Amino acid sequence: EVQLVESGGGSVHTGGSLRLSCAASGYTPSNYCMAWFRQAPGKEREGVAGIDSDATTTYADSVKGRFVISLDNAKNTLYLEMNSLEIEDTAMYYCAHSDVTLWTMNGVLDRHTFDSWGQGTQVTVSS
Repeated sequence: EVQLVESGGGSVHTGGSLRLSCAASGYTPSNYCMAWFRQAPGKEREGVAGIDSDATTTYADSVKGRFVISLDNAKNTLYLEMNSLEIEDTAMYYCAHSDVTLWTMNGVLDRHTFDSWGQGTQVTVSS
């Protein structure tokens, strides 16, 4: 069973930075994708960034150039470095795992493709 535990959320002003962490366990170290999704009140959960077992990454257009996803295999920890934060980045952020790679997903972070989820960590950006 894959278990995911996020941490690192908080409140920052616009232009600030945060780093989210996701401690992962129980996943097979091949043919997987780990990703960050977010969900703002009244909106659907959307994919933010993903990284797979081939070290391929993908980003939502809204965060390209500002967010960086990485995976420390030694620590089994997924990170999301978020810079130049905007009010629109305010949301609950979730870590997720899938048993397929980004190539199989055609590079699209579809939440229905992910089978395990963390409990979420809140990010609030204010002016």
